[in-house]
Amino acid sequence: MTYLKQIAAALALTGATLAAHAADISLSPAPIDLTDGVGLASRLITGNNSGNTFADQYTFSLSGVSNVLADVYSFSGNAKNGLDITGFSLFNAAGTLVSSGNQLSTGQTDQWVLDLGKLAADNYYLQVSGSALSKSAGSYTTNLSVSAVPEPATYGMLLGGLAVLGLATARRRKQQ
Repeated sequence: MTYLKQIAAALALTGATLAAHAADISLSPAPIDLTDGVGLASRLITGNNSGNTFADQYTFSLSGVSNVLADVYSFSGNAKNGLDITGFSLFNAAGTLVSSGNQLSTGQTDQWVLDLGKLAADNYYLQVSGSALSKSAGSYTTNLSVSAVPEPATYGMLLGGLAVLGLATARRRKQQ
């Protein structure tokens, strides 16, 4: 029984030692530029980071209610090299989770997507979480697409314009 306790203690010590070697290599890069309604961000994690973890945060701002779609993509030579993307989430500026992404694939290709629909004007950040799987370099790319949601007055003007067009067409037909 004492022998089993010694083995268990040795395994626990080994696990704690290995866990202590994993470093946090997270970044908070420059904000995503959404000037044209589309923003891109990417990160290259160079070799010798095997087992290290990251939770990179990409900030952006919305000036009005917008439809937002985001994804992150990572490709590795095989499932044992490169990066393992383990999470993709959206937070508001206060750090409150707004939405978690859906994982579409994992292994050689990691892909996550966030389809948020209407999102209120505020400051936000996307968080990409994962770990380096080997001493080989790995990278990921994040895409963010934002489109303005028309205000109700816009639809009213559209309907009013169609009504005027319809009246003009009817009047022209009546004169012929």
